[in-house]
Amino acid sequence: QVQLVESGGGLVQAGDSLRLSCAASGRTFMIYTMGWFRQVPGKEREFVAAVRWTDGNTYYADSVQGRFTISRDIAKRTGSLEMNSLKSEDTAVYYCAVREFRPRSQAVDTIPGEYDYWGQGTQVTVSS
Repeated sequence: QVQLVESGGGLVQAGDSLRLSCAASGRTFMIYTMGWFRQVPGKEREFVAAVRWTDGNTYYADSVQGRFTISRDIAKRTGSLEMNSLKSEDTAVYYCAVREFRPRSQAVDTIPGEYDYWGQGTQVTVSS
C-alpha cells in the first residue's frame, strides 16, 4: 500500500508565501513523476506543477510560472511546492500525486489520469 501525505496548507493573505510538503510511504516503488494539482468546487482538477524524479526536470502551469517552485528530496522520498506571491485565485485544495515508473511507458504530466497515487489534499486559502 502507498500513502501520500500533504501538509503545509493554511489561511494566508494575498502576497504571502506557503510551502507545501508531500511525503511518500508504504511499499517500495520507483517514482517517475511527482505532481501537484489543485481543485475548487465545480471545477476540474487543475495541473499546477510537476517534477521528474530522476533528472529533476520541472514543469509549471502558466498561472503559477515564476511564483511557484517544485522540488524533491530523493533520499527522503518527499517533495515540496514553494508558493510565493499568492493570489486569491490560488485558493483551492492542493493534491500531491505520484506516477510510478514502469518500462516502455510515456506520460503527460499535466493530466490527472496519468498519476497512480494521490494524497488526501490540503486546503490553501488566500484572502484578498
